[in-house]
Amino acid sequence: MEHAKEAERLFLEGYNCAQAVFCAFRDLTGMELNAAARLSSSFGGGMGRLREVCGTVSGALLALGMLRGYDDPKDPEQKKAHYALVREFARRFREKNETIICRELLKNVPVAPGGTPEERTPDFYARRPCLRLVGEAAAILDEILAETQAR
Repeated sequence: MEHAKEAERLFLEGYNCAQAVFCAFRDLTGMELNAAARLSSSFGGGMGRLREVCGTVSGALLALGMLRGYDDPKDPEQKKAHYALVREFARRFREKNETIICRELLKNVPVAPGGTPEERTPDFYARRPCLRLVGEAAAILDEILAETQAR
């Protein structure tokens, strides 16, 4: 599956940014679409429109955790190795976009205040970088997955 294209398709279908990226990797995570969408639903809009960490980053890191994460709390080397992958993802995302923070990514985009998601209109997609970011986050994650081995 071409994860960047799938993430973009899901975003255009109406899934939030985090859902679009996380759900695009369901072929690898083994999750059903509805479960993956529910799990990642809180992270859209920089965590429920708080405009904190970009939802594309959160969605990608959720998938990274499922695919290359650690589960032994007594193995600090696994934890260290996983956190290195998280930092590498963030470095690559910042290299392309200067930041991983939603409000900074949208600094020149007029957005409605508050917690109500905006209607998905042609103007919504035209003035925001979100569709591009969804594809970039998925592509970066694919690069990292290709460079690392599953545990």
